[in-house]
Amino acid sequence: MRDIIISLIVFGSLPFILKKPHIGVLMWVWISVMNPHRLSWGFAYSFPFAAIVAATTLASLLITSKEKKPPASGELFVLCAFSAWMVVSTIFSLDPSASYTMLQRVLKIMLMIVVTLTLIRSKEQVHLLIWTLVLSLGYFGVKGGIFTIASGGNFRVWGPEGSFIEGNNELALAIITIMPMLYYLHLESRHKWLNRGLIAAMPLCMLAALGSYSRGALLAIAAMGAFMWMKSPRKAMLGAILALLVPAALLFMPAQWGERMDTIHSYQEDSSAMGRINAWSMTYNLAKDRPLVGGGFEIYDAATFARYAPNPNDIHAAHSVYFQCLGEHGFVGLGLYLLLMLMSWRRANWIIRSTDGRVELAWAGRLARMIQVSMVGFAVGGAFLSLLYFDVPYYLLAILLIVAAHVRQQLPASSAPARLGGVAPGARP
Repeated sequence: MRDIIISLIVFGSLPFILKKPHIGVLMWVWISVMNPHRLSWGFAYSFPFAAIVAATTLASLLITSKEKKPPASGELFVLCAFSAWMVVSTIFSLDPSASYTMLQRVLKIMLMIVVTLTLIRSKEQVHLLIWTLVLSLGYFGVKGGIFTIASGGNFRVWGPEGSFIEGNNELALAIITIMPMLYYLHLESRHKWLNRGLIAAMPLCMLAALGSYSRGALLAIAAMGAFMWMKSPRKAMLGAILALLVPAALLFMPAQWGERMDTIHSYQEDSSAMGRINAWSMTYNLAKDRPLVGGGFEIYDAATFARYAPNPNDIHAAHSVYFQCLGEHGFVGLGLYLLLMLMSWRRANWIIRSTDGRVELAWAGRLARMIQVSMVGFAVGGAFLSLLYFDVPYYLLAILLIVAAHVRQQLPASSAPARLGGVAPGARP
């Protein structure tokens, strides 16, 4: 039944995509982020829904008469340069044939980020994209939170099989990254029951992240919660919610969860933590040996660890977006990635400054603040996970660039905007 439902939704959307290509972006995001086909058990499990939607979207893009240029920005240039450098690192990789398969997958993601920048334009379309991201990952957050409550936190929460977020740690970081978008939608919504649903979803998502037993998730939640409070326009309300919610959630989790979190302080005695440090050392040593291009995508094998790792028998994935980027694409690749993150942060700051005091653009400022919160959560949690190619952070970057272009268009028409609170510049209160 699930196979049939998913197939009907995807194939039923194709005529609408041909007419309105931005619908193709939303369908692609739903399929690639949520992986609904991985929740089925029949033919749909491995059916190429994403490829069909992408092909239809590109065809619609070619035949549409609307403008076909993404917003010009330095971030887009760096993103393209980063993608191009991955091609270079693949050519000179330790195992080019194995790396080529992963390169194809990553370039598809980057292509659809550019397509998103090209097709998503208006505020309404931006909100539809945010809702698609929130519903795609919020499903696992709400479901995982309910499972954590029902099981008393004694079992781990896992993601959809065969996806970027299959692992418990990866799913936790994905949920954490999208939680600020839940809060943003709550701030923007004017519907009472929808607001209540969003408020209920937030603690459930946090419980799902805790129920993953991910230590990186706990650190990310702490960093993100503090920064979210700093950026929130409703500090008193959010502070009260966090003060009540966080201790209650931590007390709810069983003793075995607390014992695992305690290993953060005694990482030298934890084999998993030491395995990560061994993998970090391997990627660093590899990058020193091949500083420009690194080793390519497929470097986590016995031969590479035997050559570069302190402990050649302890073979792990990088377990860090930073060391992953360094080992796979060298210091040049890491520099491009960090530059992209820095420019994105500065872009968000520009949006916040430019919309300050402008009622009609207040939503853009709030969105930029919440995307910064997401960036903090991913930056901290990503330090312990191999999620360099997870597409959600890149979609958040795309949203920033789209919103920035919208703000630039609106600023000349708002030479004397109303201040927040309803007082125009120069007017008497």
